[in-house]
Amino acid sequence: MKLAVIASHPVQYYAPWFQALTRREGIQLRVFYLWDAGVKETLDRGFGKAVKWDIPLLDGYENELVPNVSRDPGTHRFFGLRNPSLSDAVGRFSPDAVLLIGYRYDSLFRFVAKWSGRVPLLFRGDSHRLAQTPGDAWRRVKRHLLKLWFRRFSAILYVGQANRGYFEMHGVRPEKLFFSPHAVDNDRFQSGGQEMMADARRWREELGIPPQHRVVLFAGKFEENKRPLDLLAAFKAGRFRDATLLFVGDGRLEKELRETAGDTANIRFAPFQNQSLMPRAYAAADLCVLPSLSETWGLAVNEAMAVGRAVVVSNHVGCAADLVRPMENGLVFDAGDVGSLTAALREALSDHERLARWCEASRRIVADYSYDAATSGLLRALDYVNGRKSA
Repeated sequence: MKLAVIASHPVQYYAPWFQALTRREGIQLRVFYLWDAGVKETLDRGFGKAVKWDIPLLDGYENELVPNVSRDPGTHRFFGLRNPSLSDAVGRFSPDAVLLIGYRYDSLFRFVAKWSGRVPLLFRGDSHRLAQTPGDAWRRVKRHLLKLWFRRFSAILYVGQANRGYFEMHGVRPEKLFFSPHAVDNDRFQSGGQEMMADARRWREELGIPPQHRVVLFAGKFEENKRPLDLLAAFKAGRFRDATLLFVGDGRLEKELRETAGDTANIRFAPFQNQSLMPRAYAAADLCVLPSLSETWGLAVNEAMAVGRAVVVSNHVGCAADLVRPMENGLVFDAGDVGSLTAALREALSDHERLARWCEASRRIVADYSYDAATSGLLRALDYVNGRKSA
């Protein structure tokens, strides 16, 4: 089976999966990238700085960068990925099936228009409707157009419960849906062991965090949608005497966050941490919080859980229904509601021994959200489309 994958750009969460797929017998994989962000220093609009990931993203699997002719390249706009030679590049590979990851770009629409009916097309996305308000006329039109779009695909891979609901809402039949969960490199985040924990303790000391404090961590982009200011307000409202709030990252809200934090003694800031340092960042915490107003999945939650950390997320985070089991490994609160978040923090931090049990439960739960599980869903989808093709 020759499988072509089309992806916007190299991503730290997908590269290990592609490496694992390459090692499987019976699959010849080639990934076609439409942009080179991540492997070269590129402005990340969320972080507000140029970023180049410090782990290998192109090693261990066959890949090809398709020239992008966009005058303003990137994933921030529909025409940010314009790759007129994409169809020819994939054609030279002569795939038996093609998997598209995402759809919001000019090149992907053009590719599907040319390739529909030639070989089975598969789709994997992570959209949901958790944060949607009642639809207006445009949303009804968009919903109809997406129904037509998804009909082009022989099989659909969904990453979790909210994402499956999204596809069902757009008319995808159950027999065409295959569970291929979002995953991170669990082994990398767990491999540090005692050395990683010792490194995390040293880092806490450098940050001036008292050793007896439990640490609440926000790691990510300081931008409006991520709602770091909600977390700051909730933490201050909770008046926690034996806990520290740690913000790790960069973004346009950093100045406002620091000004709002003021001289509060138990709030710390650390700069952007590249991928090789993220296990240490999670290991330095006890509870990780993702308060986003809208989040397709939240792979930072997978990372935190792989290290063995309890989690609190908003109910607009796509992974909430899959990864967060209330009162077992964390809590879910109402997005945008500071009072609800404050109550969740108080509950989570009220019992030290229970919080430690939540941390252990996180590690067990996320073990099922692995690259092996993602591959299993992909293989079932390929078997399905091959059966339909030969029938």
